[in-house]
Amino acid sequence: MTTPTPGTRVPQPEALVPPPGCPMHEKPGTVPLYGASVSEDPHGLYARMREEHGAVAPIELEPGVEAWLVLGYAELLELTRNEQLFSKDSRRWRIPQEGRLRSDSRLLPMTSWRPTLLNMDGAEHQRLRGAVADTLARIDHRQLRQTTENAANALIDSWGPDGTADLVTQYARRLPLLVFTQLLGLPAEAGPHLIDLISHFVDSSEESVRASAEFQAILLDLVRRCRSTPGADLTSWLLAHDAGLTDEEVVHHLVVILVAGNETTINWTGNTLRLLLTDRRFRATLAGGRLTVSDALDEVLWRDPPTQNFPGRWATGDTVLGGQYINAGDMLVLGLAGANADPAVQCPDGVGGNRAHLAWGAGRHVCPAQHPARLIVETAVETLLHRLPDLQLAVPAHELSWRPSPWSRALVSLPVLYSAFTPPRTPAPERPVWTPPAPSTTPVPHPSDSTPSDTTSTPRTPDSGRPGPRSWWNSLAGWWSGR
Repeated sequence: MTTPTPGTRVPQPEALVPPPGCPMHEKPGTVPLYGASVSEDPHGLYARMREEHGAVAPIELEPGVEAWLVLGYAELLELTRNEQLFSKDSRRWRIPQEGRLRSDSRLLPMTSWRPTLLNMDGAEHQRLRGAVADTLARIDHRQLRQTTENAANALIDSWGPDGTADLVTQYARRLPLLVFTQLLGLPAEAGPHLIDLISHFVDSSEESVRASAEFQAILLDLVRRCRSTPGADLTSWLLAHDAGLTDEEVVHHLVVILVAGNETTINWTGNTLRLLLTDRRFRATLAGGRLTVSDALDEVLWRDPPTQNFPGRWATGDTVLGGQYINAGDMLVLGLAGANADPAVQCPDGVGGNRAHLAWGAGRHVCPAQHPARLIVETAVETLLHRLPDLQLAVPAHELSWRPSPWSRALVSLPVLYSAFTPPRTPAPERPVWTPPAPSTTPVPHPSDSTPSDTTSTPRTPDSGRPGPRSWWNSLAGWWSGR
């Protein structure tokens, strides 16, 4: 008697669990969760899956690697709240145990077990989550907002005078790393390389395994430096926490913070800007003061959450969920976007203020970094709209394309046009996130003060005529732009 693969459907969830391999419940039709369909039309894909299979659908994560995608709102809550039946420990996954996961599988960076809060249950999860939550709680939100605003302004100032920009590649993808490198104590120059590495394993690309190993090596070097010379940064605070995390545990939690935090923040920013540029209803209500940028953030979390699917849970025994027979060791993927679109709970247009979505997960494993992430994204969007109030999309909306990731909902680009003149601003005092130095007296020039030929010049002190020190943010933003 063989073990059934996903596609087995139990007509009545309340019925007794049938024996494994029962032919009356076998049904073919696993749906690939990779390729063009998951990036080009995920909403249509999830709707078709729901219509054919119900709240829990059989999927393939790559050829020959089956799993379940949980699309029902109530079923996803059950999945995330019942640790007894659905564990976070990926070592329970029967696919690798049966030798059916290739050693070079693109899924490894997103599914391999690591000693982190993402892969633990019970008391050990609480220990690690407590360390991460306490560390994140030490962030000064007022200073974080100022840091983000300074970084956003510096990026905008670095753009050329032609009134064009790509809000994904030149803004959303660069801004979070300008903030996160400072938060973690990483050198700013590491930013572009880190973004490239993260993109590889989040997209499950051919380079995902190599990128994951290189990424962890960079963070291990950071941990060793902070262990010997602690600073006022998240890495040092994690190392010093009473939970007593080992260097390995800290490295893996930095991976979680950077990948989950950075990737989510990038996509949330890009998807919110897309909403504002393509949805006339929302843009009009925002301009009329009836809705806020915060409302736009909530609508994106409902309709295009930055993480559309997330691995995963693993069944601890044979059970039933959403009318499907689940075998022990089966993997279940959290269909965050699909569950938000469940007709049983889907909200009407205009969901400002409604935060009952599942974009952050649910249960004990709900994301602990959602408040700093919201602050960064809200500040990024508000700063951009203030500086460039006449932003408009440079291409038809239907020409925008999405990265081919089963996990992220991420735009490839977001080209825009805007007036070459931007409203003047008063430079904020230069201040790192944790220990502000004395305010700088060196003025930061605005692009409108320069001709196209001298946009790369540095500020000059009034008395000497010699180039003065560039602000940390403008120097770094210029370096991003190759200046």
